[in-house]
Amino acid sequence: MGVIRGLGVYRQGRRIDGIDVVDGDLPGTPGLAEAVQKMADIAREEEESFAWIGLSQPTIEEIELMGQMFGLEHLYLEDSLNPHQPTKLDPQTDYDFIVMKILTYLDSTSDVETGQISVFIGEWFIVTIRLGPLGELGTVRQALEAKPKLLAHGPATVLHAIMDRLVDRYIEVADEINTDIESLEGEIFSPRPSDPESVYRLKRENLELRRAAVPLSRVAEELSKVGPSSFQKVFGPLFGDVRDHLLRVRESAETNDNLLMALLMASTARQDLMQNSDMRKISAWVAIAAVPTMIAGVYGMNFEHMPELSSTLGYPAVLLLMLTVCTSMYIAFKRSGWL
Repeated sequence: MGVIRGLGVYRQGRRIDGIDVVDGDLPGTPGLAEAVQKMADIAREEEESFAWIGLSQPTIEEIELMGQMFGLEHLYLEDSLNPHQPTKLDPQTDYDFIVMKILTYLDSTSDVETGQISVFIGEWFIVTIRLGPLGELGTVRQALEAKPKLLAHGPATVLHAIMDRLVDRYIEVADEINTDIESLEGEIFSPRPSDPESVYRLKRENLELRRAAVPLSRVAEELSKVGPSSFQKVFGPLFGDVRDHLLRVRESAETNDNLLMALLMASTARQDLMQNSDMRKISAWVAIAAVPTMIAGVYGMNFEHMPELSSTLGYPAVLLLMLTVCTSMYIAFKRSGWL
């Protein structure tokens, strides 16, 4: 897959003729770097125009080339290639740098997979850098290009659409985790409860959701309050809606965390009870087995003066005694719940 996943220059919400969406490598694909530079020049010089560049898994050389074209700082370019960057918003003079996490739920393993997308957004450009296989934005571009009136508001429209798509994924992940918790509740309170490891695994997946949603809600809060009044009139409610969705995801994640903690305590308690029950059963059978062992040990000492040895009823009498005592002990343990 090429590093350039999509590019275009938009004027008044419509892509300019002659600038095609391409799929290639920088600087490997002939003429691609020149095309990107041309788009940057057009977007910078013409009013009501902006460039939208989408990158996937770029190298440091390719990132530095984009930095030269759009005037991006080297420090933030390096941050965009670090998959462990926290979600954040760093406002600069000419642009803002935003890092967001991409989440998806894997049905096959019930795991939450994490990716990352970084966004450089200025008045006349928006550059997205995606790390990992998640978060394909082709459908976002297509949906926005079908709404030129909305896209005419500039790069902020693209940023909102990307955040909205990510939050939709967060909601899907939260719903799947809720479903897993409900299933886990049934397993834990079944006659043979599941191992606590399954609770720990779900807590880890829920933590991934919280780490993504909580800081992004703060980013959405900041974006809903910045900019001139004309910007606020259009995008204040939009980013506020994203923030509200993120707050619901955050509350869901916190509720899930509390439920999982309660399930962990219940699972551990049930495991302890089952282990105690097993120990009682073992102790009861050991006690029952000790009786015939003791009696056989007494008669196995080979003393000469033991009256029972000369009696014809001695052997069956001893066997009957063993059976009677063991049966009595079994009945007693059974009534007490040890067996």
